[in-house]
Amino acid sequence: MKAVILLAGLGTRLRPHTYSKPKPLVQVAGKPVLAHILDSVTDLDLDEIVFIVGYLGDQIQTYVTEHYPRMRARYVEQSEMKGQAHAIALAREYIDQPVLIIFGDTIWETDFGRLKKVQGDGLIYVKEVSDPRRFGVAILDNGYVGKFVEKPSKPISNLAVVGVYYFRAWQKLMQAIDTLIERDIQTKGEYFLADAMQLMIDGGARLEVETIPVWEDCGTREALLETNRYLLTKQGNHPDESEGSVILPPVYVSKGACIRNSIIGPYVSISENASIEDAILRDCIISEGAHIENAMLEWSLVGKDARVHGTFERLNVGDSSEIDSAPNGD
Repeated sequence: MKAVILLAGLGTRLRPHTYSKPKPLVQVAGKPVLAHILDSVTDLDLDEIVFIVGYLGDQIQTYVTEHYPRMRARYVEQSEMKGQAHAIALAREYIDQPVLIIFGDTIWETDFGRLKKVQGDGLIYVKEVSDPRRFGVAILDNGYVGKFVEKPSKPISNLAVVGVYYFRAWQKLMQAIDTLIERDIQTKGEYFLADAMQLMIDGGARLEVETIPVWEDCGTREALLETNRYLLTKQGNHPDESEGSVILPPVYVSKGACIRNSIIGPYVSISENASIEDAILRDCIISEGAHIENAMLEWSLVGKDARVHGTFERLNVGDSSEIDSAPNGD
């Protein structure tokens, strides 16, 4: 089996952070979103992972090479944002066996042992949601997917499609994508994977479903902070209180971070080489090398090497930025 991970989106909803780094490398609970995804598939016997990259894609290749040196990786550039199905089509020469397709902006939990039991042409992972109007949903017909509907106005199904797909019959997937592009079937100006899967179903393909217990979005600041909360509750560390500071778990504090005279937590992630001094932080993600001083922050993202001095705000501070609201610049 191979995997294809779609990572080429511009991440406009996470700006300013995605001006200087691709969305999959934005930090949550101590490591990039991409690392959470890759750690979830490490137990699979994957012959290769194909990364579909776009803007700043060289950073993704550098990260994977440094942190997952044994991973069999290949990189394909999507220079034009023509949609998910178009991205998969770019990797067609490498898709020559059953394939796992993963969208790179969500975090999920599941038992991939289910893949060995697939009898049909593929398996679609879904999550039961209370309000399906915000998502693409799958409508079942005799246990298989009968139809995909994007953001239904009426509650026709509560099974949201989470962005993880397994295609046992990869040939049928590629044929459907070819047909989609040949017929120029677009949704909002892009070639959607859901439309290709609908062509598969219309042609007789049987796609099974598997309901997963956890699905966390990482596409906006608010969603990222909510995901940070969830992951810290499960995976946070518990550093010693030192240098006059108080740590209120759950938090994640990198061993390379420096904290002095501060109150940290709950739900705070602090990355490598960040420094926090005379500050109160709650519900925050502080990226590597950031410096926070004389500040009270909540529900905030602070980018790599950014500096925040003297404020009580909810901030969304990009990489290498500086905010100084201390009186007279003190």
